[in-house]
Amino acid sequence: MARYDFASDNTAPAAPEAMAALVAANGEGFTSGYGSDQVTRRAADAVRALLDADAEVRFVASGTAANAISLATLCRPFEAVLAHEHAHVCTDETGAPGFFGHGLGLVRLPGASGRIEASSLAEPLAAPDQAHWQSPAALSVTNATEYGTVYTADAIAALTGPVKAKGYGVHLDGARLANAAAAGFDLKAIKRLGVDILVIGGTKAGMSPTEAVVLLDKGLARRFDARLKQSGQLPSKGRFYAAPFIGMLEDGAILRHAAHANAMAKRLAALSPLRVAHPVEANAVFVEMDEPTLQRLHKAGWFVYRFLDGSVRFMCSWATTANAVDELGETLRKLV
Repeated sequence: MARYDFASDNTAPAAPEAMAALVAANGEGFTSGYGSDQVTRRAADAVRALLDADAEVRFVASGTAANAISLATLCRPFEAVLAHEHAHVCTDETGAPGFFGHGLGLVRLPGASGRIEASSLAEPLAAPDQAHWQSPAALSVTNATEYGTVYTADAIAALTGPVKAKGYGVHLDGARLANAAAAGFDLKAIKRLGVDILVIGGTKAGMSPTEAVVLLDKGLARRFDARLKQSGQLPSKGRFYAAPFIGMLEDGAILRHAAHANAMAKRLAALSPLRVAHPVEANAVFVEMDEPTLQRLHKAGWFVYRFLDGSVRFMCSWATTANAVDELGETLRKLV
């Protein structure tokens, strides 16, 4: 039987703190619906406390929905979003931003190890408006990045500064924001970085399927619930999306688990006999591996993916054990 320990951090089970919060929410009995209940309010307060920010908070089922709806809120159909060429919104969401945004475009920008090269913003931001292409109206930044690297607050500010100077919006995809925070990124800095909409990943952080959409620009909250409803993301029992955030945020479990995942990635990188392709700053390890070796690894029982740049990705999670890391490291040594 194949093992999926390192295929992705979404292959892990939900953390006990998240599950306990779900059970507790169920014990609340009858409540009001559509996010107007006390469980959802408590979870939103926990998110605001995490960020030390006054914001509107909503909970949805998936990162794809959270990102796509957020970008559709920041852009009109004939406008575009600037993003790293390998960002999830560009490569793994099946056109969802354009679908939810009724045609909004994506402008792909370069940058090493998943971080946007700041100088690449100059050309699209300076381009004149023209009827025959989609001019940018927003920037999307991912932290931690698709390659497991982490932006500092200053690095994000270097990107958002010129974008905000043009009057454009900023979206922060935080599918692995907890891992970025555990690596040293200051969550309380986000409110001053010009971010209009933040997505805090719950699923990859060890929760059941849930993501938090944080409207730091509270003016965007007008009719936002109607947008969620139209998109199928305003469930009547929304408290079950919100509850895991209570369990994971109120006692700091989300950051403890993220720190563990990051530590397991560093342990794996140290054991790898293969060249590590990107800096190991969060919970991902990318290595250079030829196809025959990858196929032998699969036959040995470990399933992992070849990634966009050709490297092979190993993801660690809150549930990754040191024994599993050591087993994988020994397998890799035998294969190469």
